[in-house]
Amino acid sequence: MNNKDRINNYIIDDFGIDIRLINMAENAEKEMLHELGDIDEIAMFNQLKVLKAFQEVGVSDAHFGWNTGYGYDDVGREVVERVFAKVFDSEKALVRPNIVNGTHAISLALLGLLKREDKLIYATGKPYDTLQSVIGYKEGQESSGTLKDLGIDYEEINLLSDGSFDIENIREASDKASNRVMIAIQRSKGYSLRNSITVNQIKELVTEIRKFKNGLHIIIMVDNCYCEFTEYDNPISVGADIICGSLIKNPGGGLALSGGYLCGRSDLIDQASFRLTCPGIGAECGLTFGQNRSILQGLFQSPRVTADSVKGALLCGRIFQNLGFTVSPNKDLNERCDIIQAIVLNSEEAVQAFCSGIQSAAPIDSHVTPVPAPMPGYDNDIIMAAGTFVQGASIELSADGPLREPYAVYFQGGLTYEHSKIGVLMAAQRLIDAGIIENIT
Repeated sequence: MNNKDRINNYIIDDFGIDIRLINMAENAEKEMLHELGDIDEIAMFNQLKVLKAFQEVGVSDAHFGWNTGYGYDDVGREVVERVFAKVFDSEKALVRPNIVNGTHAISLALLGLLKREDKLIYATGKPYDTLQSVIGYKEGQESSGTLKDLGIDYEEINLLSDGSFDIENIREASDKASNRVMIAIQRSKGYSLRNSITVNQIKELVTEIRKFKNGLHIIIMVDNCYCEFTEYDNPISVGADIICGSLIKNPGGGLALSGGYLCGRSDLIDQASFRLTCPGIGAECGLTFGQNRSILQGLFQSPRVTADSVKGALLCGRIFQNLGFTVSPNKDLNERCDIIQAIVLNSEEAVQAFCSGIQSAAPIDSHVTPVPAPMPGYDNDIIMAAGTFVQGASIELSADGPLREPYAVYFQGGLTYEHSKIGVLMAAQRLIDAGIIENIT
């Protein structure tokens, strides 16, 4: 018996996977050889960039310690933020474990930088569900400190049908503003089926924005969640003013226990830090609770972990498209810029079966069956499969989605490609077992 047969027999006997699915995965991998090579080259470039940042900042063992109380003079915290600033080509960074998620990081930028009668323009259409609560979409939020409650104007401009920015309507919305303007870009698709936004697209938009009559004074903010280290460049290097993200996604490398980051212009980071703590204190205080080492080590290995997650998303999309499902992105898209793969499954039953397969492939709580449930910030019940070492860490193998039409599920993560692959196979197997997939070619 050769090694390939030994592995396949183990997958069949111990994980209960149909041999036809295994063959389909092997054929998909052959089709993906060029893309897999490109992903490895991007990982190599970003690994070198991260390494150089560590060396230039002078990270040492002494920076893994931490103090107590107010967190004054925490040299480890300061080093973490200097490394992040270098990695993301920015003047300054705010990286803290008490930024609870990506939505919190983005809200620090929105609420910290925008004042009454300023205007926020979302250039990628309706933002992610939890951001809608920050903006003030919903009734009953009049006194909750949303942007609307604070007197900040808001407008959203949908992407054009080809996925490009609607420059003319963005310009018109900006020109009508009576005060300062922030243009926000959500790179990842959220719970939609559009393609994610590449750095090249951001570069083109930035170039156009700077031509607006108020262009030099517009703040360009990018929600960078799920997109770090998926390309050679990043939004700051092509002219964005500030980017935001979560440490339990790509840049935490699976090791950060919590936290978020903002990188960008020094003055903007300072203003956001006053929202995190309070005016006059800003980034000078804030305990890191011993997370400096895990944040730095996670960042160091993030380019490789992210690459494996992108490979897993690529395989997932290829297999489910070959099985006849609508997927986003599909195999005709040459350029991926996040770790998320959307699959339209068309029924609540199929979404639950898919997520059950992902959960059963997990190293943690593999015996648990995920069920839809209400979640803060969402109008629909959400189902989440995430047997992760860090709760909610979507750089680890996970899948989730809202229980609403068209019943799409969003697959992401995997600390290793091998784990992503077995997750894809087990999700497909659960759909076979439920009678949802009947024909495998």
